[in-house]
Amino acid sequence: MLYNNIAELAKTCPELNVTVKLGELIEAVEYCVGSTRSSLEQIIQDEAQEKYLSIEKTCELLGINKSTAWRWSKQNYLIPVKIGMKTRYKKSDFHRQTFLRRSRKKIQIINLQQH
Repeated sequence: MLYNNIAELAKTCPELNVTVKLGELIEAVEYCVGSTRSSLEQIIQDEAQEKYLSIEKTCELLGINKSTAWRWSKQNYLIPVKIGMKTRYKKSDFHRQTFLRRSRKKIQIINLQQH
């Protein structure tokens, strides 16, 4: 929490000089390194568990056809991953795409109700 306040202070007063004890500086750096390490370890762990699916399986799970999948790829809604000569899709992206599709439907319904 203290570190968030320091970051906000640095943004609002970039020319401010601050005197810090060396021990506190080391503690702050260790906190930043530890926090970054934890985040990176989680990303690596998530990537190791990631499932990559074929275009056919992707279309089946999302209820779309191949042309929609290719269009979404060009629009960066669904990002393909090249593995050798094959194109695969991250299963974790499906949750994001499903959420976006649901959100758009809700927005469209709200817009229709307002007219």
